[in-house]
Amino acid sequence: MANPAHQAELDDMRRRNKRRVKRVRAQGVLQGVVSMLRAGDIVFDCGANVGDVTVQLAQSGAQVHAFEPDPVAFSRLSERFADADNVTLHNVAVGTQDGVAPLMRAHDFKVDPAAKSSRSTIVEGGYLMADQGEMTTQVKIVDLPRLIRETAAAQGQIAFVKMDIEGAELDILEAMEQHDLFDAVRLTVVETHQGKFPALRPRLKALRKRFAAKYPATKVNLEWT
Repeated sequence: MANPAHQAELDDMRRRNKRRVKRVRAQGVLQGVVSMLRAGDIVFDCGANVGDVTVQLAQSGAQVHAFEPDPVAFSRLSERFADADNVTLHNVAVGTQDGVAPLMRAHDFKVDPAAKSSRSTIVEGGYLMADQGEMTTQVKIVDLPRLIRETAAAQGQIAFVKMDIEGAELDILEAMEQHDLFDAVRLTVVETHQGKFPALRPRLKALRKRFAAKYPATKVNLEWT
């Protein structure tokens, strides 16, 4: 029988390796996307945080719309892209309707606000998040499916949509599926957060099954980072 401590160490190593492989794969996808983008293409970076993906997208010459709700991250984002004519910054969360909601932070947010802002979320029930009310701030929400529909109608197909939005992606994906909005986007990539939100796992599992049957990974990729 395996030593429990040794088994736990092996399990942790496997998880870290799996995350590493996903990061490398996501970077490869991003490099491929950037190489195919052209000046004038429209890109949505949802959950831009401090702009590490945004900067690569912007280097292609595409028109990048970066959405980031956390004021701490948005401040860094604003400094970084102050002189970028092809980057439009939106200090909002994305969801399925316009409104206002509390933005909840990681339990250790105060240790390093800039780094921990990547875990900020408008979705309740996240693992290792502070209690609602503690370190919570109100943020605006924009209806992303509506924005995608209106942008595509006015300007043509959106080239690329990236979503890393800490649990809010599930509602948006279901809405886009319901209203056939993936046709309005050349490629959508999404980081799902089943590890952070156990209550969402059954819905996400069902969605993954449906999407695998309906969309190739070159159209909708749910394995982003």
